[in-house]
Amino acid sequence: MSDQPRRVIGPAPRSTPATTRAGASRWELPRDLQRQAARRLGFMSLLTCALWVVSTILYHYLDRVVAAGDSAWLGFQPSDAIVATGALVSLAMFAYTRRSDVSPARMLDLGLLYMIVTAFMIGVLLHWEARLTSRNMAPAISWIGVMVLMFAATLPNRPIKIVAAGVVAVSMNPVGMLISRARGRWDFDHAAQAWLMHYPDLLLVGVAAIIVRVVFNLTRHVAKAREMGSYKLGELIGRGGMGEVYRATHLMLARPAAIKLMRPEMIAARTGGGAEMAEARFRREAEAAASLRSPHTVELYDFGVTEDGTLYFAMELLEGMDLQSLVQRTGPMPAARVIYILEQVAESLEEAHARGLVHRDIKPANIHAGIVGLRYDFAKVLDFGLVTAPAGNAMLSTAAGVVPGTPAYMAPEMALGEPLDGRADIYSLGCVAYFLLTGTVVFDAEGAMQTIVRRLHEDPAPPSTRTEMAIPPALDALVLACLARRASDRPQSSDLAHRLRAIDTEPWNQEKAAKWWSLNLPAHAAEPGDPTRTGSLMP
Repeated sequence: MSDQPRRVIGPAPRSTPATTRAGASRWELPRDLQRQAARRLGFMSLLTCALWVVSTILYHYLDRVVAAGDSAWLGFQPSDAIVATGALVSLAMFAYTRRSDVSPARMLDLGLLYMIVTAFMIGVLLHWEARLTSRNMAPAISWIGVMVLMFAATLPNRPIKIVAAGVVAVSMNPVGMLISRARGRWDFDHAAQAWLMHYPDLLLVGVAAIIVRVVFNLTRHVAKAREMGSYKLGELIGRGGMGEVYRATHLMLARPAAIKLMRPEMIAARTGGGAEMAEARFRREAEAAASLRSPHTVELYDFGVTEDGTLYFAMELLEGMDLQSLVQRTGPMPAARVIYILEQVAESLEEAHARGLVHRDIKPANIHAGIVGLRYDFAKVLDFGLVTAPAGNAMLSTAAGVVPGTPAYMAPEMALGEPLDGRADIYSLGCVAYFLLTGTVVFDAEGAMQTIVRRLHEDPAPPSTRTEMAIPPALDALVLACLARRASDRPQSSDLAHRLRAIDTEPWNQEKAAKWWSLNLPAHAAEPGDPTRTGSLMP
């Protein structure tokens, strides 16, 4: 290994002020970390419900042992009502955390209220049957103090909120003692004694404040580590086998972006390749995307390698969804819409092919349709990670352990390892058109090898025979031409868009597209992680 430090491509990571945007607090968690904490709240509430039930069963069993044959242990006791209430409140909290229409920050605030309510029931239950006097009252740490520490460590919130909620929560022990004294179960002279008995819990609230500060300091380190060049990472959008995609913001321009991030060890673990080959593939993808200017090719803003070896690049944040998700959600498209989208993809490929680049992985998941400005059904070609020039090293990706292409959309010559040119992408685009029109792949088979064998020896059935939707004969014929087994029989990318426009059918226009997106992608409906937010940007 070289002793020289790793070269950083693009702007070096930089620190950010405590407040990164208007109104943001230094104590504010990134949204995806808030969501993780909200999921932990759901788990803790479900666990608490189980503890309520199990503790009651064990309490009744202990009564049976002590009673030595007395059947009174089977009867309902007033404390059981408290336990039942606690279990129901915990179940309600768990159900609430499963909702997708509530912000994680609001859930965490509600979690503090849940902690207080649970503390009240514990305080009342602990002292419900107590028969003690002021002579044998001794300071002690209770379960409520322990619970406050658990909430501070696992459900971080602003320190002031944790301290305030913690003080109220530990006060429930004295409240339970005062209720018990009012029932005649406790005998002590002054109310202050109830508070003094539980002062250790108040000390634990101070410990909780320290814990939450430590948690937030760690969070700030995480946020700093998430800085990629001039971009600061925000919420996690998606996760794939070899990396992650985050919503990001430019530190100076406040421009939204999507950051595709891959760690070499993740790629090496999955593919058996090395970090150097992973970086070579990543660099090739970034350089290919940066060299293309078609508005229908995803725009690259920045790329680089951080000092810890993390590969990243920033691209435009897309609103819409990839074609794979679109068809899976809403079914096959009408022919006019397919023509409209394919024309745009053909324009992107035409530029790439004119520059001597072959994408090699055209498939529905790598084509995004969505909203750009005031344009609807605006197509973007994604993921140039397998791009190569015909005269270039076509085996580079394979050497890195990456299987080139996707079998269901792979051209025959690619499967055979023969030299490639842009017509390999045309074959793949024909497979995409087939899927958009019919909702099925060209050749159904149990595995990748069977798919490739059928592709090498069989001619596909016309799309019109595999759907009830109307397909113009000219479109049927053009799709089959793209799927020709011999590359020389396929149309060139330079005239594909022209042939698509020449098909006689009622055109798909912006009015129809806008109506479709208004029904299927309301401006306020998409949640983080939903494919309508970003499409398929995953590696």
